[in-house]
Amino acid sequence: MKAIRGTLAAAATAAAALFTATSADAATATANLTVTATVASACTINSGTLNFGNYDPVVINSAGGIDLLGTGTLTVQCTLLGTAVVTLGQGTHAATGSTDAVPRRRMRNTNSNDYLAYDLYQDLARLVVWGNTAGTGLPYIGTGLSTPVIVYGTVARGQVVPSGTYSDTVVATITF
Repeated sequence: MKAIRGTLAAAATAAAALFTATSADAATATANLTVTATVASACTINSGTLNFGNYDPVVINSAGGIDLLGTGTLTVQCTLLGTAVVTLGQGTHAATGSTDAVPRRRMRNTNSNDYLAYDLYQDLARLVVWGNTAGTGLPYIGTGLSTPVIVYGTVARGQVVPSGTYSDTVVATITF
């Protein structure tokens, strides 16, 4: 039995010696793995609502009164630092002579063919009309997060219109 144990120990030692290689006995080679990805520029836009509320053509919003102001919000999300332009169409009931660059928007009375004119702006001071061309759209730089884009609206005072509910639909587009 001692002889078998001794033979097994010697065999185990010899096997371990065969599987243990020194650095002088091993060879290696290396190569590079190139890893790439492309991040596409992408944007989304979600619709919103601009409700002007009540227009009073007799007193508050009469020719001697004040304009009716309102704001609406669109929601935009673009790839971080991606550039885009948000444009607003002329609306369903645009007036004669309206163009994408100089829109003449109108809301239509739901019960008649009467119209209430309004304008949409990019800024709180209501100086930059929001159009439907690259030059009249709102430049946007993506943050990677969903962000509100405010639309400023004005219904000019002094419009003589019958009572009723007026509405329009304006298509908002983001080009990236």
